[in-house]
Amino acid sequence: MSLLNQKKILVMGVANKWSIAWGISRKLIESGAQLIFTYYGEKSLRGLEKLVEEEGITGVRMIECDVTQDASIEQAFGEIAAKEGKIFGVVHSIAHADKNELDGDYFNTSREGYSMAQDISAFSLVAVTKHALPILEEGGSIVTLTYLGGERVVKNYNVMGVAKAALEMSVRYLAHDLGPMGFRINAISAGPVKTLAAKGISGFSTLSSNFVDRAPMRRMVTTEEIGGAAVFLLSNLGSGVTGEVLHVDCGYSILGY
Repeated sequence: MSLLNQKKILVMGVANKWSIAWGISRKLIESGAQLIFTYYGEKSLRGLEKLVEEEGITGVRMIECDVTQDASIEQAFGEIAAKEGKIFGVVHSIAHADKNELDGDYFNTSREGYSMAQDISAFSLVAVTKHALPILEEGGSIVTLTYLGGERVVKNYNVMGVAKAALEMSVRYLAHDLGPMGFRINAISAGPVKTLAAKGISGFSTLSSNFVDRAPMRRMVTTEEIGGAAVFLLSNLGSGVTGEVLHVDCGYSILGY
């Protein structure tokens, strides 16, 4: 079923073939979408080009964007407008924190580390939304990625959990702003996935094992399933949904123990 037949979707944050953003991208393509990717730096560009070539995807535009710089975001969306015209949706899958800020006690978080995590992981959604609005088609939608660590304390997640909490609240405030304009914005709270970024979290193997033992479905979620949720939220199937955090985590978030 071509739920997104010929709809142009911008995907931000593909890191490698194991990343959630790439899993979402593959599902969007299956649903008929035409993708535009942003990248950051030559290494990111080469990685994207390799992924696209390996998947046999054609007609994909790649545009550089540094989400820590307003001028870069403005330039990127200006280029999209000039070369692609209107787009139907945006997938914001961008987050980063200094690995050294994730271990130990949260009260030891540095001011610099806190600012970095908030800027890249939370404020970037606000900045991207601002510049996406002028080129969004009627009924357009934005989807971002979060994690349960934004709602509850997760060991070794620390400053990133606080950034995800800010991201989720930003989704609600943005939904209030965008609704009267005819646009929607939602977040997907994905369960742990064995991405390279996740493996950088201390104790991730133990966390994954405990997750499987406790989750109602007794398994980890797949990037394909997260991608399916993104298709739902971006397509007209989710036309009445905005400001929500959709948990795609095999039921783990319902537990109270």
